[in-house]
Amino acid sequence: MNKKIILIAMALALPLTAAALPGTDTEGGEGEYRHGRKMERMTKELNLNEEQKTKMDALFKEQHEKYKALHEETRTRLKEILTPEQIKKMDEMKKRHHEKWKSKKGAEKQD
Repeated sequence: MNKKIILIAMALALPLTAAALPGTDTEGGEGEYRHGRKMERMTKELNLNEEQKTKMDALFKEQHEKYKALHEETRTRLKEILTPEQIKKMDEMKKRHHEKWKSKKGAEKQD
């Protein structure tokens, strides 16, 4: 039963870690750079006018805030379900997953 709970918690938590990873916020730094590049690409490829660009930018920022709130709620609820030791193990699993993702992404950039 505990394994099922941990698996369910991981299934819920892993996709939500993107909001908590460095560089994924749109407030500054690398996340802002990526957000800007994404908007530039979409503006060009979809031939967006200024009004559409402004509305899409606002929508993406709104959705990002909702995503962060959902991530925080999930984390709080997991703390109510899992023991401190299980939380620690889950954090370690997320860290390994992130490091594996980073190394894979770095290898793709070199290709």
